[in-house]
Amino acid sequence: MKKCIFTGSGVAIVTPFTKDGVDYGKLEELIEFHIREKTDAIIICGTTGEASTMPDDEHIDVISYTVKKVNGRLPVIAGAGSNDTKHAIRLSQRAEQAGADAILSVSPYYNKTTQRGLYEHFKAIAENINIPMILYNVPSRTNLNINPETVKQLSEIDNIVGIKECNLSQAGEIINLCGDDFTLYSGEDALVVPLLSLGGKGVISVMANIIPRDTHDMVAKFLEGDVEGSRKIQLKVLELVRALFIEVSPIPVKEAMNLMGMNVGKCRMPLVDMTEKNREILIKAMQNYGLLHS
Repeated sequence: MKKCIFTGSGVAIVTPFTKDGVDYGKLEELIEFHIREKTDAIIICGTTGEASTMPDDEHIDVISYTVKKVNGRLPVIAGAGSNDTKHAIRLSQRAEQAGADAILSVSPYYNKTTQRGLYEHFKAIAENINIPMILYNVPSRTNLNINPETVKQLSEIDNIVGIKECNLSQAGEIINLCGDDFTLYSGEDALVVPLLSLGGKGVISVMANIIPRDTHDMVAKFLEGDVEGSRKIQLKVLELVRALFIEVSPIPVKEAMNLMGMNVGKCRMPLVDMTEKNREILIKAMQNYGLLHS
């Protein structure tokens, strides 16, 4: 029986930056906010956390800090992927040493590889750590899909326990091939309920940064049998989700958090501020949702 790291809403948490580094005091505030609001897991140093701009030592320091502040109250899943297999192994080992409960490992990007290369890449990482590993399939960013047959092969490795799947057209095939012991999480905030209806166990979410309780409730209601209640929340969030991805994430979600007074700072270059036109669209969606006053 494979270990399911969490069911429900895992927040792909932003990293609050200052001009000089990480705002650790603000990160602690965000952690406590998510615990109060019933978030089910914290995914630290992922895409939304801008890990690609973080030197390894800073990356590991942020993981270690998060583990210490969470103090066992929620699972902490650390982004530790790379398009260099040796680097991914080293980063994953350091994340394990920092106390992460699991790692999230993205498929290689830019240099890419074949399906056999994907298998060997993830297998090498899994064999060099002792904690569970969640695959991360996001073809829109990597230009490389982890095919269902490859996921099936990887699921046979003991500590590869699940996948964050953004190519939801293949989710049903993955579930058919891998069975109930292998956990699927939605990587698309607009399509959480459809994935749950196929047998998924939750979401690794961007929108949970600003609506953690609703994101938790949407999944919890579905898993408890209140499909209609879950569906209503999914439909309610759609305009907001569109606005949160109107520019490259996490630009809009950080802007939204700052508009709400959460003061998480700017994104690191090469990510830049939103255009004024898109910012107005975001503000309108937040007002319609009730997050900002008109």
